[in-house]
Amino acid sequence: MTRSDLRLGMVGLGALGLPMAVNLHRAGFPLQVHTRSRDAERNPALLGCQGCATAAETADGVDILVLCVSDDNAVNAVLFGRGGASETLAEGSLVVDCSTISPSTARAAADQLADQKVHYIDAPVTGGTEGAQAGTLTVLAGGEPSTLERARPVLDTIGSTIHHFGPVGSGQQVKAVNQVLVAGSYAAVAEALALGERLGLPMPAVVDALRHGAAGSWALSHRSRAMLEGHYPLGFRLALHHKDLDIALGAAADVNLNLPIATQVRAMEQDLMTRGHGDEDVSCLRRWLDQHPTPSEH
Repeated sequence: MTRSDLRLGMVGLGALGLPMAVNLHRAGFPLQVHTRSRDAERNPALLGCQGCATAAETADGVDILVLCVSDDNAVNAVLFGRGGASETLAEGSLVVDCSTISPSTARAAADQLADQKVHYIDAPVTGGTEGAQAGTLTVLAGGEPSTLERARPVLDTIGSTIHHFGPVGSGQQVKAVNQVLVAGSYAAVAEALALGERLGLPMPAVVDALRHGAAGSWALSHRSRAMLEGHYPLGFRLALHHKDLDIALGAAADVNLNLPIATQVRAMEQDLMTRGHGDEDVSCLRRWLDQHPTPSEH
């Protein structure tokens, strides 16, 4: 099938979902779209796409339905709730779930869809809003190899690398590992920048010197400027990363593993959320260090 023959639906047009949908549209896929607020459906970059009132309408007549929604409850509502996609998904169609959810929820969704002969892969992504806009996300997939191959025209459009790790749920397990790394790297960058600023160092020059060495990271290269400026426009919502850490720490508990750094970052995020920062980018972890001075600074 050519791209023009492969009809797609997309549910979830948030910080990642919207640019993903734009790239699919630009690649020539006929596209039906839906998002909870309905506002993003009218984005000028989606001109020519069909806006839909419900997930069921979005899934009607599509070969592949792509999801990029916030959490387990949202996935279940979109697929199986009132007006959900399962009401209209055709036999033999495919759900590509790019949401970050628990592995058990992914497996349960796959089993329930299989009862109506609909296929499912979990395909969470990483790479930030920058990667979503550029179409260079890393896709972490779980599912049958043949099903993944059917999804490749979509995945090759939204991502530059597609990795298959095994059965449904394994992509979500790898995403949990990713989010533990994100937690540690963002927190480390926040602490390092705080120290440099307190020492009176020229921090832009310090970042430029360090980002190419052993301390280099995606967080240092892409989020240090926001931390230095104290301005945290939405890239990846703190509240969503907090949800992801809950999933990761739950997976660790299931295998009797203690993750002290991730646990501390989760507590920092919870504190920031209670102070009203949950809708900022996760790099606002830098705020926590200013809001929690050492005892000698009181």
